Amino acid sequence: MSESDVVTAAILVIGDEILSGRTKDVNIGTVAEFCTDLGIELREARVVSDIEDDIVAALNALRTRYTYVFTTGGIGPTHDDITADAVAKAFGVALPINAEARDMLESRWKTTGTEVTEARLRMARIPEGGELIVNSVSAAPGFRIGNVHVMAGVPKIMQAMLESIAPTLKGGRKIHSVSIPCRVGEGTIGGPLGQLQAEFPEVKMGSYPQMGQSFVMTELVLRSADEMLLAAAADRVRAAVAEAHRAAGLPDATDAY
Repeated sequence: MSESDVVTAAILVIGDEILSGRTKDVNIGTVAEFCTDLGIELREARVVSDIEDDIVAALNALRTRYTYVFTTGGIGPTHDDITADAVAKAFGVALPINAEARDMLESRWKTTGTEVTEARLRMARIPEGGELIVNSVSAAPGFRIGNVHVMAGVPKIMQAMLESIAPTLKGGRKIHSVSIPCRVGEGTIGGPLGQLQAEFPEVKMGSYPQMGQSFVMTELVLRSADEMLLAAAADRVRAAVAEAHRAAGLPDATDAY
């Protein structure tokens, strides 16, 4: 493979809480593993504070140098969540409330009895030309614009967003995925899932608790470049989920989404 054929990436971690040490970053490692699985070379990681001009400068430097840029952090509802503002400024576009994003959020808030406020609607602001990145955990979407993928800083949400964008990225090999719903919590399914991960090391297995539900729901996601191996692993995971459901007195529901 020539240098021109290599797919590269950088991650931009945004947040004063990372630089102050109040929050320990785990997203760089997660993105690194994700890129490796897809055959993408993660070549740079930067951490910047919540200063708009610094975010813009870092973003513009990275997006011209690499195939993909992944950002984490700064897309929540508070005044210091300014990543969307900085991305819009970097691309020279407006930052309106996106109707689809607003619908996603208000639909979730309706089920949880959450009040619609101006602050919460900040999470529906998407730069013009941006496409939504689905957030299966808490509904507030990320977005992609150009070669930049903007994701949440909360690790579980960021991981779920990575799973969402995986099929859209080019790399050294095609990665296939299967999602399996599970009606018990991570603490219950975690043991069997860990054993199966050890048995199928070439199949990445992740678990993502679904927030905002009136019942316990965990989404299990399996990824592999080997479709036959993925199918075999998925069958074993479905069997483990079915057993966990029976032990909890729940009906089985392990068909992939």
